[in-house]
Amino acid sequence: MRKLFGTDGVRGIANLDPMTSEMALKLGRAVAHVFKRRQGRHRIVIGKDTRLSGYMLESALTSGICSMGVDVLLVGPLPTPAVAFLTRSLRADAGVMISASHNPYQDNGIKFFSSDGFKLPDELERRIEELIVSNEIEHVRPTADAIGKAFRINDAEGRYIEFVKRALPREMDFQGFKVVLDCAHGAAYSVFPKVIRELGAEVQVIGDAPNGMNINDGCGAVYPQRLQEAVRASGANIGIALDGDADRSVFVCERGDVVDGDHALAAFALDLKKRGWLKHDTVVGTVMSNFGLELAMKQAGIHLLRTPVGDRYILERMVAEGYNLGGEQSGHLIFLDYNTTGDGVISAIQMLKLMKRTGRPLSELAQCMEAVPQVLLGVPVTRKPQLDSIPELQRAIQANEQRLNGRGRILVRYSGTEPLVRVMVEGSDHATIQQVAQELAHVVKTAIG
Repeated sequence: MRKLFGTDGVRGIANLDPMTSEMALKLGRAVAHVFKRRQGRHRIVIGKDTRLSGYMLESALTSGICSMGVDVLLVGPLPTPAVAFLTRSLRADAGVMISASHNPYQDNGIKFFSSDGFKLPDELERRIEELIVSNEIEHVRPTADAIGKAFRINDAEGRYIEFVKRALPREMDFQGFKVVLDCAHGAAYSVFPKVIRELGAEVQVIGDAPNGMNINDGCGAVYPQRLQEAVRASGANIGIALDGDADRSVFVCERGDVVDGDHALAAFALDLKKRGWLKHDTVVGTVMSNFGLELAMKQAGIHLLRTPVGDRYILERMVAEGYNLGGEQSGHLIFLDYNTTGDGVISAIQMLKLMKRTGRPLSELAQCMEAVPQVLLGVPVTRKPQLDSIPELQRAIQANEQRLNGRGRILVRYSGTEPLVRVMVEGSDHATIQQVAQELAHVVKTAIG
């Protein structure tokens, strides 16, 4: 059986393997078994985004979990970080989020949180896979009153709203700010506008009318063009776009220009360093973080640590070594002082707080780093052999690294969530890196496309 878990849970086209009702039921049974670690009743939180297939997968997961004698707490459409928080708040044994994040609506995914609100480590995901493959727990069939129950948590949204508002000091509000929010027709369509309005800002909202099929459709963090137009048209101070499950945020400055995760991370790191709050004077990024971020951090006396791509790997490094700030270019920003995972709503509050406290517009804050030109291409593939086992690709990478002559960087890797090879090239000359990226993409397409 092929590996179920990618860099962010199990993901695929809804109603096709592995994202089927049958697999969701098995996952529910396996995760319920793994987290039955104490005496008494056990409980698992289930949340979801706004995809049509969420109903199907939610029902199957609930059935699987209850069949193992574990109760289910249903919180409905809420951001992924809300599920992480509610798992802790409700003293549940685990949490489950049904979402494919920034992917189109026909995809879906399932990811898990442990009782402390952190995503599962690789070894625990492997254990869940083993239980499914081996049928080891097929005989475990509680009966009578030992079967689990399902409960709807009606105040889940309000609990999360109050939680994220604690990221702002009580003496501060956002009165005087005009903010445009793009909720991507996703999990935060209801809570995000409520939070920012309750904190005093004048709010205009787009992407807040989900119909099950429009999540991430030309909107949200992956497609910020509509948000840019709305900011320019309204004269807003800032635009903030979330993705489908609201664990990432992308900002648009008052001029209508996009400010990506690297620039936001740089601004936050410099501010925390200045105030003595950046733990170990270190920020955690990934191999995809722009080289310009590394240069800006070095100049400020801040160390940039790089991990494999995926916010879970950033988080694992932060927890293991005691850091409090990390993030990705894509907009996953982790403020470990406030939540146990990337939280787009908390990131938005932090950016508005930084603007309010400094009195500086976002366009000025974003000038804290200068991005090195970067080209990123996604090449669809039909299989995923080890990239170092493709000799023609390795020869092409080596030749082009010599061509860049130390003035650039090449990274070729598989996407952890999609059937893609991602080709990233950085360098001082845009025309050159574009040519290099196209050449490498062609080699990948010819070999395994």
